[in-house]
Formats: sequence, structure tokens, C-alpha cells
Amino acid sequence: MTDLSPIDIEIIRNALVAAAEDMNVTIWRTARSTVVRETLDYSTAVFDAEGRNVAQSARIAIHLNSMATCLEGILAGPIPLAEWREGDVIVTNDPYAGGQHLPDVLTFKPVYFQGRRIAITGTLTHHTDVGGGAPGSYDAGAREIYQEGLRIPPCKVVEAGRPNMALLGVFYANTREPEKVRGDFEAQLASLDIGAAGVLRLAERFGPERLQAATDRILDRSEAAMRSAIAGIPDGTYRFEDYVDDDGITEEPRLIAAEVRIDGETAEVDLSGSGPQAAGPVNCTLNMSKSAVYCAFMCAAGVEVPANSGAYRPVGITAREGTICNALPPAPVANRMATAHRIVTTVLGALGRAAPERVSAAYYGVSYVYALGLKGRSGRPEVYFDIEVGGWGAHPEADGANALSACLHNLANTPIEMVESLYPLTVTEYGLAPGSGGEGKRRGGLGLRREFRLDAEEGMFSTNYERFRVPPYGLAGGGAGAPGRSVLTRDGEAIELGSKVSNLPVRRGDRILLQTSGGGGHGAPEDRDPRDAARDRRLGY
Repeated sequence: MTDLSPIDIEIIRNALVAAAEDMNVTIWRTARSTVVRETLDYSTAVFDAEGRNVAQSARIAIHLNSMATCLEGILAGPIPLAEWREGDVIVTNDPYAGGQHLPDVLTFKPVYFQGRRIAITGTLTHHTDVGGGAPGSYDAGAREIYQEGLRIPPCKVVEAGRPNMALLGVFYANTREPEKVRGDFEAQLASLDIGAAGVLRLAERFGPERLQAATDRILDRSEAAMRSAIAGIPDGTYRFEDYVDDDGITEEPRLIAAEVRIDGETAEVDLSGSGPQAAGPVNCTLNMSKSAVYCAFMCAAGVEVPANSGAYRPVGITAREGTICNALPPAPVANRMATAHRIVTTVLGALGRAAPERVSAAYYGVSYVYALGLKGRSGRPEVYFDIEVGGWGAHPEADGANALSACLHNLANTPIEMVESLYPLTVTEYGLAPGSGGEGKRRGGLGLRREFRLDAEEGMFSTNYERFRVPPYGLAGGGAGAPGRSVLTRDGEAIELGSKVSNLPVRRGDRILLQTSGGGGHGAPEDRDPRDAARDRRLGY
């Protein structure tokens, strides 16, 4: 019997979301690294028996929008559903098998009820280090994926409840931080079981047939909501361009071009006009680019659309092979977020031409990733890894938010006290960057300034920044946000650094500053309310 009332469907939908959130809390409370426990760079989700994303935690958009596509690829290729068994866990981090980049490790576990597969639980966690040419596995000078770390094709890391110790041994032997990586991976595995328990409670209450019927209805409702949101955008073809500063190898800007065609309740996005795949690691695979496009449509929807696989059905996406938006192996992809963020701002720019009331000016549009390789107290390698954010773009109705995570990622800051207690560093400055928001009737949000001093004898510093040369654009006459910058101060001399640095030797007493970009402004600056301008001056903005 599969008759379901609207109340039943809502109960099941919220219970599935709660299961994904329980998974989220499990990783948060049991992981070892600061990138997971503090920065919260991980995601959890529940999929139906066929691998469609039906519920997810409030975590990282770029992860969650792509996990179902990764799972679909695994099921269609290396490990079809007929080969999955109760107690199995499938693992991969391969960007060319639907993954993100090598530090992001995905795990999937089938859930069985009375011998019948009823769901799949999934996690994606960013690990502090998976080897490669730079601490943190963000080698800005990498020219091939082989230089970026250990690559794990889709395979069973647990089979019928028995861990593959040989595979785990290879994994842990290829990281500079084996204890933290082991702890974070075990947190992932525990999270899968917590999610499975939540789904099993639903199956016991409603039965597997009604549970499957409910997930079908949940996906259909999200699809209908997205179709309605697209229908509110005028039909037509809209184009926009933005640029990635460079690829870390050459200084040539990289074009991101989007053509968005709205036709009734559907949208087609073509990224084929974007530039060729880069020599350096700013490339996106097609799965990554799709995730960024989905994020842009969710941002511009104007109404609440429950995020799951159904919401993405009305949006078609193409990108020519061999472009920066659909790179082919062995192109490096470690800093794929530089391009993915730019795809978001480019698609939003196109949608802004169609529905200007829905779209903000450009946000900072980059994950400001940096890593410092150190020798720990025990003499073993340690990696201080962190990610910063910048200012939001102004909206037609409001100023942009200051120094707050936006769009593709959903990160928290690592507290200064935590950093200084774990690493030989002293944070010497942390605050907003005055004047960094773009001018306009509505002001762009401010970026931030964060500087630390190295207290160890030496280290190796690497960065994968962006928006140093091509700032976030303003809309409707608003000004661009201020670009970012990075400065090394040594013996009283300030040395400007580029946005992408690989294995820069640093020594005791060196200070390293990151200033992130602000968001673009919206509307003509002369139309700003004088009271708002006075408040900006009073607050030091």
C-alpha cells in the first residue's frame, strides 16, 4: 500500500533531512582535524535506493550538488548496483570519476531492510593532506593530477563489513598527517552508520514501499518548485563573461563564458565558450561545473526550493570537452574552486540580465585556501590548513554581508585560540578590510584581513587565492569590490605575493597577510542614502 498524505510526505522528508543532519553532527563531533571540526569542510546526504539525492545536511553546496552525479557514475560504470552488498562501503576521491579534487574523499554505503536495499548514505570530507607536491595537497604549480596526491578510483574500502586494510594502509601512508586523516576517515564511516539507522527507523514505521513512494514525491515536488522559479524568468538567451585571474603557471586570465537560455519552465546553460583547459590546477571537471550552475539557479530562484536531485532536473548543462569547465585527464584540478566560483558569478551575471531584481552583484568568489607545512614537535610533518572568505555582493534591496561564507561553500572560521594552541603561529591581525566593498546605492560587503607570524624555525607556504586582478563586478552602475592581496613581511620589508604560491620557504619571524576581496556594489553610488554613507564612515567601513 503506497497511499500517502501530504503530512506523511512532510514527516518522511523532514526525517530524512534529520538523518543527514545526524550524520553531519557525527562527523563534527568525532573528526580530528581543524579543517573538519572548525572550518566544517565536509558534507552528508541520504540517497534513495537508486542513488538519487533526496535529503542533505546544511553543509557545502559544491559537495552536495555533485555527490549524486558521482554516485550515478559509479553505478553506471565501475561498481553497478548488482555488485553492492549489505555492509559494503564504496570510496573514491577521483575527480575524473565524479569526485571534486583529491583531498575530498567520498564514501557511500547501501542501507538494507529485510534484505532489500532501501537507501544509500553518503559523506564527503576534505582531508588535511593526501600527499602530492605541496603540504595540504594544494600545489599551485602542478601541471598534472599525478602531482596532486593519492588518487583512489571507485572501489570497496569495506566489503560485507570487513575493512580493506591494505587499501587503508596505502591511503594513510600517502599523507603528511596520518593520524588526523585516519581520525577524519573513521568519522566518515561512523557517520554512514548513523544515517543508515535513521533511514531504517523510517522503513520500520512506514514500510519500504511507502518510503520509496515518498522519496519519489519529494523529488517531484522539488522539480516543480524549480520549474516554477524558472517560469518567472523572461524567456530569452542571456550571455555573460567573467575571468579567473590566472592558472598559477602563467599570468593569462582565463575566460568563463555562459550562455543561458530560458524556455518556459526549463533552462539550458552552455559553458562551451569558456577558455581552454589550463596548464595549472584551476580546471573543473564537468561534474564540478554542473554543481556550480545548479548553485547559481538555487541562489536566483527567489523562492525556497528543497535541495535534492529533483531540483536540478529542469536545468540542462553543456560544456565543450577540453575547456576549463570540462577538463580532460590528466589536467590538474586542486584549485578547481577558483573556476567553480567564477562559473557561479558568470551564470548569475547572465540571470541578472533576465531578472535583475533577483540577482546580487558579484561576491568575493573564491575559497582563499592556504597551507603551511611545518615540522611538528615530534619531528613529523604537520600541516596548518585554513580557508578564508570575503564580502558578498550588494542586492537591489540590501548591502552585501561582510566577510561571510557565500554560495558554493558554507565554511566557518577557525578560531585564533585554536590555531595558536595547535601550531607555532601567532595571529597578529584579524578584522574587516575598510573600503573593500564596492560603492553603490547598496554597498558591497567588506573582505577581511588576517595576518599571522611564524614562530617555528621554518616552514613551506602555499596558497591558491584568486580575485587579485579581476575584482568582483558591480551591477546597475555599482562599483567593483576591491581585489585581494597577500603580503610577506620579512625583516621589516613588505613583499607582495601573487595569488597562487607553491612551497615558498618561510622562517621564524616572517608575517604573512591575506586581505580578501570585497563584494561588488549595486546601483549608482550617488543614489546611496546619506544616512547609510554616514554610518559607513562612523563604523570605519
